[in-house]
Amino acid sequence: MSDATSPADKDTFRFFASPEFPEWMKQAQASIAFSTYQLGKIFFVGLKPEGKLGVFERTFNRCMGLWSDTQTLWLASAFQLWRMENMLKPGALNDDGFDRMFIPQEATTTGDIDVHDIFQTKDGRLYFVNTLFSCIGTKSARESFDVVWQPPFISKLAAEDRCHLNGMACDESGPRYVTACARVDQFHGWRDHRHDGGCVIDVQSNEVVAQGLSMPHSPRLYGDTLWMLDSGHGYFGRIDLKAGKFEPLVFCPGYARGLCFIGKYAVVGLSKPRQETFAGLPLDAELEKYNVKPRCGLQVIDLESGKIVQWIQLEGMVEELYDVIGLPSVVRPMAFGLKTDEIRHNVWFQDNGELTRWTAGEGRK
Repeated sequence: MSDATSPADKDTFRFFASPEFPEWMKQAQASIAFSTYQLGKIFFVGLKPEGKLGVFERTFNRCMGLWSDTQTLWLASAFQLWRMENMLKPGALNDDGFDRMFIPQEATTTGDIDVHDIFQTKDGRLYFVNTLFSCIGTKSARESFDVVWQPPFISKLAAEDRCHLNGMACDESGPRYVTACARVDQFHGWRDHRHDGGCVIDVQSNEVVAQGLSMPHSPRLYGDTLWMLDSGHGYFGRIDLKAGKFEPLVFCPGYARGLCFIGKYAVVGLSKPRQETFAGLPLDAELEKYNVKPRCGLQVIDLESGKIVQWIQLEGMVEELYDVIGLPSVVRPMAFGLKTDEIRHNVWFQDNGELTRWTAGEGRK
């Protein structure tokens, strides 16, 4: 078993990976980032020069949704949306051997509206799931958000988390499908329908394309297929849009939330069920059926065989993850945070058409 520990206190959390995980990342030619709101961190998983697994983390308040095209990275935090930009030239490495260096450039203040999934289209427009107000929003020049879409059964904008709208599947034009935990129009009404009230809604037609799900999350369009996580049952699978039903592919031993694709593989985030919200779900019976304990970490699934081929497991204080994204053609990513002086003492600017970096005490680079 390979073991990679973050730069933080080893007693706080530890990473354990399947023995072939580094080789899988090398073959996939990609790295991974994932978020945990529990400790408020974004983790980057890549490869060190010697081929071992490398884990890099930075702290942001209540990290949730993630999106990246490998040059820009968006992160949803407790009351802000953070835009980070990679400041390294193509093919360049920084002094520590990282090939992506994401620097926080913009913080858009939304207030605590419980942003979940986020997505940026090619024209630069950012969409996000505004869970507190049960809608899809986008950035506003003046207000906390602009409303793009609301489920047809939601009667008004209200800070009441009525249906627990949480997931968003997008294509190049923007949002296409969303997941909600229930079709209800009352304050926290979804909590009474956790077992089978979940549904998938077509944003363009307002039609429900699948229902009877348990707390669904992370719908994603990939390979002309709508994939998602039936979290309350513990399954990763696809939506048969013609039949209007969820087709499970593989059981994931934990509360599944966070999904991305790398080649022919899906990467699923797992959390340990939180008692006050996740207790008593059908997932409990499925875990007992497979005789496994819930885990926190990542599972890599081969879409062709439906088998879990690689994994990362977290132990310690991290028990819940939210989102996971793949970073294709990126070997070893990192980011600047706000807790140290690195962001204060590094300045980038254009000098005669060339990007130049000034570091306090070291001069130009």
